[in-house]
Amino acid sequence: MIHLSQFEAVIFDMDGVLIDSEPLWKIAMEEVFHSLGSTLTKSDFQKTVGLRIDEVIHFWNIHENWGVKDEQEVEEAIIVKMIELISQHAAPLAGVIETLDYLKSQNIKIGLGTSSSNRLIQVVLNELSIHSYFDVTHSAENEAFGKPHPAVYLHVAQELGVSPNKCLVIEDSLNGVIAGLAAKMKVVCIPEKTHHPNPKLSVADFHFDSMSDFLNEIAQ
Repeated sequence: MIHLSQFEAVIFDMDGVLIDSEPLWKIAMEEVFHSLGSTLTKSDFQKTVGLRIDEVIHFWNIHENWGVKDEQEVEEAIIVKMIELISQHAAPLAGVIETLDYLKSQNIKIGLGTSSSNRLIQVVLNELSIHSYFDVTHSAENEAFGKPHPAVYLHVAQELGVSPNKCLVIEDSLNGVIAGLAAKMKVVCIPEKTHHPNPKLSVADFHFDSMSDFLNEIAQ
């Protein structure tokens, strides 16, 4: 049972939590990676879910021996494709708007901590018209290490002026769950539906099938 009174802030991941963008990432990566001669398919990207895109590119560049010297150029191509795809397909996941409304009504601070770039944060928040809900947004691209390192969540808590142990994180991936736990925060896991079920997600403190289910729990 989650008692919202125990928390002063809720910090959301973005991809797969606020917006159903994981399938879009797979489309963008498959298209750009194939232009490099890659033979990867969307199912292969399970291995790198939750990592920053620069870390994903570096992993596969080595793993598949692409020999790419300028990984930033690859990253830019994927981000441009993602902006295009999000603009075409943006829609909040079920329960997201209602949950944000409820948290605001309870005077809970709201943060965003994501592996996605600042450019994509702005595109998603603008396309979903939810920018005004967030007191702080932060990208792991501004940190030395991305998730599963806790830096992005610790930074958001600091900017919110809330102790980590008073923060509740909402995540969908194992790397994100580990990041929240490592930050000494309580973690809700709402698994992204296109991922293979991962039994390791059981390490999260709370589990829900959807954001709507989470809202029903905290609004009791």
